[in-house]
Amino acid sequence: MSTPRQDATRDRIEAELVDPLRQLEIDVEAVELTPAGKRRVLRVAVDKDGGVTLDDVADATREVSRVLDESDVMGEMPYTLEVTSRGVDRPLTLPRHWRRNEDRLVKANLADGSGLTGRVLSSTDDAVTLDVDGTHREVPYAEISKALVQIEFNRKTNEKDD
Repeated sequence: MSTPRQDATRDRIEAELVDPLRQLEIDVEAVELTPAGKRRVLRVAVDKDGGVTLDDVADATREVSRVLDESDVMGEMPYTLEVTSRGVDRPLTLPRHWRRNEDRLVKANLADGSGLTGRVLSSTDDAVTLDVDGTHREVPYAEISKALVQIEFNRKTNEKDD
C-alpha cells in the first residue's frame, strides 16, 4: 500500500512527464514507484494511437530519463527506470483507451452489477458502441465500472481466413 508521500511523488513525476512525452505523441498511462531494497523502481507505462513500437518505447525512455535528470523529483535515492507499453491487462478507463482498442473484444462490468462482452465498434468522449452477439449496444462510460480487453487466440479477421 502506498503512502500519501509516495502518491504525491508519483503524481509529481507524472506531471513532469506528460508534456514532454506528448511532444512525442505518447501518452503517460501509469506511473508506479515501488521500493526495491536500497533502490526504487519507477515504472512508466505509455501508449499512443496505433500502439507503441520498440522505437517509441526507446524514445520515451530517453525522454523520461532526460526529464528526471533535469528535475529533483526523484531526490537522491537511486532508482531503476522501466518504460513499457500499456499492456492489455490494464483496465479501459479513458475514451482514448476505447478508441485504441476498436475491433477488440472487451468484457465490461456495469455499475448495476451486470456484465457484458462485446467487440468495440466505435467510441466517443461519452460512450462506446459494442457489438454484443450481433446487436449494437451503446454504453455510456458512466455505466461501466470496469472493462478489460480479452485475449483472442486464432481469431479469424476476414472471410479469406475461413
